[in-house]
Amino acid sequence: MHIRHLLASFLAIAALLAPPRAAAQGVTVPDEVDEAIERGLEYLASVQKPDGSFPDNHGTTGSISALAGMAFLAKGYTPDSDKYGENIDRCIDYILSIVDPTNGYFGVTKPGSGMYVHAICTLFLTEVSGMVSPERQARMDPVIEKAVKLIIDAQNIRKSEWNQGGWRYTPKSSDSDMSCSGWVIMALRSARLNGARIPNDTMSRALDYVKRMCYSADGSFTYQGGNSGSGDTLTGAGILYLELCGRHNDPMALRAARFLTDRRRYTELRPNNNNNRAYGLYYASQGLFQIGGTGWDDFQRWMYSTWIPAQSSNGSWSAEENSRPYATAMVVLAFTPPYRQLPIYQRDEQVDED
Repeated sequence: MHIRHLLASFLAIAALLAPPRAAAQGVTVPDEVDEAIERGLEYLASVQKPDGSFPDNHGTTGSISALAGMAFLAKGYTPDSDKYGENIDRCIDYILSIVDPTNGYFGVTKPGSGMYVHAICTLFLTEVSGMVSPERQARMDPVIEKAVKLIIDAQNIRKSEWNQGGWRYTPKSSDSDMSCSGWVIMALRSARLNGARIPNDTMSRALDYVKRMCYSADGSFTYQGGNSGSGDTLTGAGILYLELCGRHNDPMALRAARFLTDRRRYTELRPNNNNNRAYGLYYASQGLFQIGGTGWDDFQRWMYSTWIPAQSSNGSWSAEENSRPYATAMVVLAFTPPYRQLPIYQRDEQVDED
């Protein structure tokens, strides 16, 4: 597999909360948003360990290193940046240090739910591919190739009709869930953008799985189908996955956006409300950004005005999954869609709402 990096486009957006300033190339955002993101990144850099791992729960699995690395990239920092470049390199090196060299599997550090780790690590490596030194690129390329093959093979495990096309906790899982499948879909789309040969059938089966997870009664998306809960958390994910699978402004996604932008839903995404709040915020932000329009405008105003005051003095957000680095990386990723630095989250400007 030839890996090549696609540079993100930098497009201007209107300021939403306060008089704007240029915060990244071609991007204007309110001062308070840009400053909150920078404080979050400063926190992540300050607690990263010399080997590239992080403290707190999951900090040695590779997933936090990947999410933190994504957060740095999302603000426009790269491995050759004077600021945070070394931190990004440490994230890469730690992730490469934990992989099983025989099959490219990153989940060996978390056997019970290793496909989450695998997908997130694969996503980060495919996003940073092309930005790194020739030596690191040479180490990454064969690992990414094996990691993507493992994902494709895992989808082919025999499953019930309801679970076909998705992924779950391990490469051998015989069922699927919306949360794990979403990270895998993002990894596959990122790999394809970077030159990987992803079978069309792989993506079409993934799309069929996502559509089965839509709860027809209200348009929300659920964890394992039907009315199995997590609607507020995973509805943004459903929107994002439909968009990443090429279903731009699909009626199912638009209905889900209406469900999610009902302000009563925002209560589930407030700081300290539940243990999936930063996770849900991330997906709501990324999904609604894909749709655009007034729903996104209203949501981002609410998000920034609600979550910036909740930021701790050291730049972090309160622990989720017993991990401040995890919560902080997820909030930074939720805050940064307007920067449009990561190819995985690019929005098709031809299909935006007016």
